[in-house]
Amino acid sequence: AYLRYMKKALNNCGDVARAAFAKIGVLMASARRTEKPLHPTNLHVNQALFPRDTVQSRLPDPEWLERWLDEQIRFDGEWEKKVVERILHNLSILFERTFATAQELNRYRREVTARTNRVADGVADSV
Repeated sequence: AYLRYMKKALNNCGDVARAAFAKIGVLMASARRTEKPLHPTNLHVNQALFPRDTVQSRLPDPEWLERWLDEQIRFDGEWEKKVVERILHNLSILFERTFATAQELNRYRREVTARTNRVADGVADSV
C-alpha cells in the first residue's frame, strides 16, 4: 500500500517527492552509521517538539521499542542488512534506477535536490 502512495506522490509532486523519499531512504539505509537504528518510529519530525517529536519518544516506556527490537524479535545486524536491502530494492523500483548502497541512493538524492533547487531558482528569477 505504501508504494502505491509513494507512486501517487511522485505523479503529483515529482522531484519534490523524489527528494523527500530519497532523503528518508538514505537515513534508514544508513542506520549502521548511527548509534540507534533509524526506524521511522525514532526519526525526528518536529523541531518545536524536539526531543519528544518521535513516535518512540511518545510511548509510555520509550525504551520498550528498543527492547522489543533487540530482545524479542532479535533485530540484529543480519536482519538490519536485510531491511536495508529491501529499502534499496523498493526505492530502486520506485525511482526506476538501481541502488546497491545507501551512498548510491544519496548521490541520487543530491541530483534530485539540485534539480529541484535549479527549478526553484528559475521560478524565483522569473518573478
